[in-house]
Amino acid sequence: MGAMAAMGALPAGAGALPPLPTLGVPGVPELKPLTRYEAMRLGPGWSHSCHAMLYAPNPGMLFGRIPLRYAVLMQMRFDGLLGFPGGFVDRRYWSLEDGLNRVLGLGLGCVRLTEADYLCSHLTEGPHRVVAHFYARQLTLEELHTIEISAVHSRDHGLEVMGMVRVPLYTQKDRMGGLPNFLANSFVGTAKFQLLFALKILNMVPEEKLAEAVAATQKPKKPAIDQAAGAM
Repeated sequence: MGAMAAMGALPAGAGALPPLPTLGVPGVPELKPLTRYEAMRLGPGWSHSCHAMLYAPNPGMLFGRIPLRYAVLMQMRFDGLLGFPGGFVDRRYWSLEDGLNRVLGLGLGCVRLTEADYLCSHLTEGPHRVVAHFYARQLTLEELHTIEISAVHSRDHGLEVMGMVRVPLYTQKDRMGGLPNFLANSFVGTAKFQLLFALKILNMVPEEKLAEAVAATQKPKKPAIDQAAGAM
């Protein structure tokens, strides 16, 4: 079950729910968390987006010495931004999960998520009032690889989706290689926040390591010519 799925509904007569977790990583603006129950009670002026993180424990070692920890899937989108599989769900016609699975079928073709995979919801107020719902499903490494192969043959491959990528969850000795360099890419909407949030909530990367990776991306980079000169 997702880490917050049990908090998604509020039975009649139940007391107040415990405080919802926050990201708490310096340098990353917080989004307002809300329960699934609260999200479903919002008025028609709100849009709902549903995205999913598929991941698997990965016992592999990079260069025989750097633990890979997990394989986490993201997508390179048509606009050059990184994001998670999913999209907007029209609540007039679909439940959150039915709408999500409909979109996943176009991009992946062989995975279906349920309410048990629900992880969290966040508000993104601004010009567009959107509730971002996020799901996470742990698979085996073999199942994850099957999805990667299936994605190449999906209807959206090469159109709205340029390809699947795996997120490096390690940091190399130079303190930039791996996760810091990955986080320096451009992400769509709430995708970067959702990635960091899931890595923290699911205990996939220690919070202090996430903070270090984010901090590394905020340091000014040396010009490429200086890096080349230093290597000579």
